[in-house]
Amino acid sequence: MTLTRTLLIACTLLSLVTLNAHADGHGLDAAVNAANRSAENKARDIYRHPKETLQFFDISPSMNVLEILPGRGWYTEILAPYLAEKGHLTVASFGANHKSKYLAKVHKDFVMKVDAEPNVYGKVDVVLFQEDSFLKAIPDASLDMVVTFRNSHNWIRYGGIEEIYAAFSRVLKPGGILGVVQHRAAKGSDPKASAEKGYIPKSYLIDLVENHGFEMIGSSEINANPKDTRDHPEGVWTLPPSYRLKDVDKEKYTAIGESDRMTLRFVKK
Repeated sequence: MTLTRTLLIACTLLSLVTLNAHADGHGLDAAVNAANRSAENKARDIYRHPKETLQFFDISPSMNVLEILPGRGWYTEILAPYLAEKGHLTVASFGANHKSKYLAKVHKDFVMKVDAEPNVYGKVDVVLFQEDSFLKAIPDASLDMVVTFRNSHNWIRYGGIEEIYAAFSRVLKPGGILGVVQHRAAKGSDPKASAEKGYIPKSYLIDLVENHGFEMIGSSEINANPKDTRDHPEGVWTLPPSYRLKDVDKEKYTAIGESDRMTLRFVKK
């Protein structure tokens, strides 16, 4: 093969890679800007950077993805249309019979949202996060990616964090990706104490996840917020969007914005 032909093939392959990358980026753009997203949710993009976060996790539209505890569907609004054509989205929620009336209502609100727009969410599977074990409905080594957003502190507060990350390892294929976004505690903080305020030390979380069959392959400051001092009266829930203090110092907390967050990518060994 001549040098000219070799260079031509190499350039063609590079062009295809670039084209695919652009197509994927355009797919995320379309999902992030889709009409199905509420104006209230879009207003949080300046803090949560969904396109950049999902790109950092290296998501692709052909993946089989599991979203953990979607709340009322902030990320589901983006993931469902993005994965609808070539991939698949499963969502693990609390269920309508959860012992917490608040969390049961959150699940019911989510299901109402999904049922109201079958053209957007008709291909999404909803399973229980916890039955007699975590993610019981998900087969072993069946997923390309698991994503969890701002959940891990509650698994320390109420128990189960070791078992939950073990379940993530079980359901992911070898080489599968675990993407984690979590409110970040100050370095050296006690995990149990800081979790009560909604925050977790980065080193603690990395060690815990890696002890369950993962290797961290990336850390991003996409969702960092240096304005967050982490010493608020009601912890992370003092800040938007919760505003637990309601109108007390609301302008101050609005100026801070949402919490300082770590954004981590792990691979299943």
